[in-house]
Amino acid sequence: MSAVARGTACAFLVGIVLWTSGPAAWATITPGGGSGTNSQVNGDQKNGEISATAGAVVYDLSKNGSGASTGAVTPTTTWTPPACYYAPKYSPDALEAYLTPIWGADSTGYEWDATQRDRYVNGKPYKDFNKDKAGKGYWWDSYVTPGREGDPGALDCTKPIFWVDTGEDPLADVPQAVTPEILSQLAYNQIRVPSTKVTLAPADKTKVNLPTWAWLDRAEFKPVSVTASVPVLGVSATTTATPDSLKIDPGTSDAVTYPASGVCEFKNGSIGAAYAKGKAGETPPCGVKYLHSSGTGSYPLKATITWKISWTGTGGTGGPLDDGTFGATQDVIVQEIQSVNR
Repeated sequence: MSAVARGTACAFLVGIVLWTSGPAAWATITPGGGSGTNSQVNGDQKNGEISATAGAVVYDLSKNGSGASTGAVTPTTTWTPPACYYAPKYSPDALEAYLTPIWGADSTGYEWDATQRDRYVNGKPYKDFNKDKAGKGYWWDSYVTPGREGDPGALDCTKPIFWVDTGEDPLADVPQAVTPEILSQLAYNQIRVPSTKVTLAPADKTKVNLPTWAWLDRAEFKPVSVTASVPVLGVSATTTATPDSLKIDPGTSDAVTYPASGVCEFKNGSIGAAYAKGKAGETPPCGVKYLHSSGTGSYPLKATITWKISWTGTGGTGGPLDDGTFGATQDVIVQEIQSVNR
């Protein structure tokens, strides 16, 4: 291929990447041919329960965490959800409508256009956009996972648009082809959990050497889940995050945590226990004792919850995913206990 041809081929590939990853529009597949477009927006369906489509994947967020204080979990390992994946995008008519104007514009060069026409029209290996198979399969192409548009991994899905018959699996050399497991990972990326700000007693200000009780609102800390599906394929996966433990970092080495590890386990759906009158002489099941005053400032107490994450999918698939964490910091003022000598 000449330098000019290579340049025009690269321009064409960049055009495809921009089309698949941009926020403006996604192809909507209609079985049997035809297509439409819809803006990629989130939560515009009734009651905000079903998100708008992100490519071929639909997210059910009705059991996800919600509210201004929620946030995404961070995997406890280096694992990350896929930045791109392959899924159905075009019917035969839709692919023709997409590619024909590109070839007609002459912006990608004759050599590249001819190669593309051979691939999709002239039988090398596809003929006439596979119109004879309309309603019996889909053209698959790459999508970029929402929120990962700037990730270098979003450019890993470079395989040319390919055909998959209904009921058949994509070729083995397409590891990012959407499956229930891939859907579980995409759903992981959408999980939102509540803030981990703990309730303290004493609140806001505590005293040196005074055990400070810490607990979480039981009503807020329950499992959350997201379901990701590809309706045209009839596959789905539900990813569930269940609160497992709370790690307390007092914000200073001059402190003692309860328990000593600083990790408070969930018991009976709760972490810690609310302080009540008459418990002053008890050791809190979850809490902290500061050994020195914070002076004119405060200590940044950080509370981090570890969430156990698992998934179930179409065909009895499922299993564990990497644990995730979500934390928040709050200021704690520690004062010296004042005494009066008579």
